[in-house]
Amino acid sequence: MYKFFLSLIMGSSLAYASMINGIAITVNDDPITIYDIDKTMSVNKITKNEAVSYLIDRTLYDQVIAENNITADIFDINEYIEKLAASNGMDIYTFKSVVKQKYPDYSIFENEAKEAVLRQKLIQKLVKGQLAIATEEDMQLYYEKNINSFSTAKSYEVVQYTSKNKAALMQTVKNPLSISSEVQRTPITLETKNLQAQMQYLLNETKINTFTPIFTANKQFITLFIKGKNGLTALPFESVKGKIFNDIMMEREKKYLKEYFEKQKLTADIKIVR
Repeated sequence: MYKFFLSLIMGSSLAYASMINGIAITVNDDPITIYDIDKTMSVNKITKNEAVSYLIDRTLYDQVIAENNITADIFDINEYIEKLAASNGMDIYTFKSVVKQKYPDYSIFENEAKEAVLRQKLIQKLVKGQLAIATEEDMQLYYEKNINSFSTAKSYEVVQYTSKNKAALMQTVKNPLSISSEVQRTPITLETKNLQAQMQYLLNETKINTFTPIFTANKQFITLFIKGKNGLTALPFESVKGKIFNDIMMEREKKYLKEYFEKQKLTADIKIVR
């Protein structure tokens, strides 16, 4: 009786697993499972139809990437991140520190960077010079239409923490109420117009009541605690040109790929299994 009951449990478990992992759709013979659809709906908070559409697009994209033998290694990813840092007026180390504030799990950002590299390589392969390069006029128009995206505070109320001992400064950041004798604390007001692009970005990206990443200046380690941001002003066009160029080209790439894969859908062998 026990063996019979156990076999029923095992049988039903296997049947349930089979149902969950069952193939729902095939795209050029590549499967999309029920589990894939359910997980995509849950993670992205979208409907079943939206999840299915996304997964079909993703499968077609992966197939084209494989067909064209496109890959992205660690050197490609690092080069992309360095260019991204430069376009924001920052050195690579400061840029990574800022990114880590937004991405506690840095590998997520690296995966996004890898996706961007793959997309760029695919664009180069498919377009072969057909994609229009953003001109000075294009960038100026984009800047004017999206001026709010390129605005920052007029001034910042900060507390500057400096030390020649990085470990002591790091400990202060972890526990601001316990300030080491090796750390100097100075309240200051910083006017945006007097700051370099790198510092503007650093302050703009750091939330109120949090510390900036630690950086070095005048042979000391420094971090700034943001107490407040006052007013609003637009960043100069010249200081954000690199970012604007990247934004425009990324939009054009995405539009091109969307149109390309809409055509791919029309000829793909897509079968609804269940």
